[in-house]
Amino acid sequence: MSPGRRAWIVRGVLLVVALLATVTIVRLVGRIDWGAAWDSLTHLSWWHPVVLLAVVLARQVLLAMPLSFFIRGVTFYRATVNDLGAALTSLIAPPPSDMALRVAMFRSWGVSAATGLAGTVMNSVTFYIARFAAPLFGFVLLIAVGEAPSLRWLELLSIALAAAILVAVLLVVRSDPLARTVGTRSGVVARRFRRSVDPERWADACQRFRADVAERFRRGFPLAVLSQVGMMAVDLVALALCLRFVGVSASEVSIAWIAIAYLFAFPFTVFPMWGIGIVDALVLAALVEAGGLDVEAAAVAGLMVWRVFTVAVPVLLGAVAVAVWRREVSAATPA
Repeated sequence: MSPGRRAWIVRGVLLVVALLATVTIVRLVGRIDWGAAWDSLTHLSWWHPVVLLAVVLARQVLLAMPLSFFIRGVTFYRATVNDLGAALTSLIAPPPSDMALRVAMFRSWGVSAATGLAGTVMNSVTFYIARFAAPLFGFVLLIAVGEAPSLRWLELLSIALAAAILVAVLLVVRSDPLARTVGTRSGVVARRFRRSVDPERWADACQRFRADVAERFRRGFPLAVLSQVGMMAVDLVALALCLRFVGVSASEVSIAWIAIAYLFAFPFTVFPMWGIGIVDALVLAALVEAGGLDVEAAAVAGLMVWRVFTVAVPVLLGAVAVAVWRREVSAATPA
């Protein structure tokens, strides 16, 4: 089976799992009044989409920033174009089509494929650390509002995963021997699940990866993590605005509870399309817990708007980014 086909099968399985989880959570919350949800959308004014578009643009820039911190010659603008283009490609073509586009863009900017791929890996790593560490901030807010974590204690596993990724990265970039050790041991573990894995090749890959990122790691890594935390903060602002725009008032659900709902659901963006369905159901359950069933319909409307701007709009921006890049390449190519 080809890697591309295998990736599509995995993505399909994850979507089915997300759908089943979404149905289960929504049934636990209660039956949704879809008529009332659609009525809530009438609260939207003409200027609301303009504000949300600006917030989403800021979100996408922050999401792509680590590329500029780890790859010399890649500006914030280029990083954003690269990330948007790859996100679009991953939706319409099987992997590694997104990586192929990234490499093509890097080469057009004078960046070697090895350096570009290493920076892309670090971009993903910093995002995963922020993604799985998000519940840590959620626990802090729960303490602040005086609420018991209840089943949210399970998300300590997510925080532990973030810590494990962080430790692994620090070990890899510390020295060549440690990089080879991490690669070899990871390969041994992976070979238990896939016999074709060669631990020596994994060790070589870790060593090459260290050589490509070590120079800019000390300064770039803290900035990259901060940019991903900033991305989550802006994404949270987008969610809060969407809820307020459709009528969920601060007296019904405070910003603290919106943040709690978001932070504990964010690790589930690991599912395809930013966890669409399962993340929304988890956020909805938390909002209803905080504001009661009266906020359910408006919360559903707010989540619909949030998903349009944070999932659909970046896809459209990706199409624009690829078109702009191709035009720049054509203009720079001698006739």
